[in-house]
Amino acid sequence: MVILLIPKIIKVVIVLTPEEKAYIAGIVDGEGSIMLIKFHRNQFPAPCLSISSTTLELLDWIKLKTGMGTITHKKNYNSEKYKESYSYVLKYDNAISLLKSIEPYLIIESKRKRALLLLTEYKSLTPRNGRYSFEALQAKERFYNNFLKL
Repeated sequence: MVILLIPKIIKVVIVLTPEEKAYIAGIVDGEGSIMLIKFHRNQFPAPCLSISSTTLELLDWIKLKTGMGTITHKKNYNSEKYKESYSYVLKYDNAISLLKSIEPYLIIESKRKRALLLLTEYKSLTPRNGRYSFEALQAKERFYNNFLKL
């Protein structure tokens, strides 16, 4: 008789201190973007939070503290003139999760309004099965247009 032990997948939850939340919010206010982006051709735009920086250590620290996201190296076409640049990106639920943590600390009004709009309306307008009624499509379109106006 063979017994297979399959380990459970453990979701690690990293709790940020209020100071860390405020610090990350400041970075988002200064160098970040809160967006809706199409990641696939036949998909509605989805939440995305990105931070660009020439300081890789900063982005590594944010990724370590949040436990999520990816860091990519941006192509530098003139390394004699420009520093190397990196981008930290969170998509979908990860973006919403971090926004929920840092929203009270955001200072820039347009970014705070975008975060609030994503937090209060995006999930309720996005069915899990991806099937939209005519009314739901109209509501999603209004949401998207309101988001772009901010």
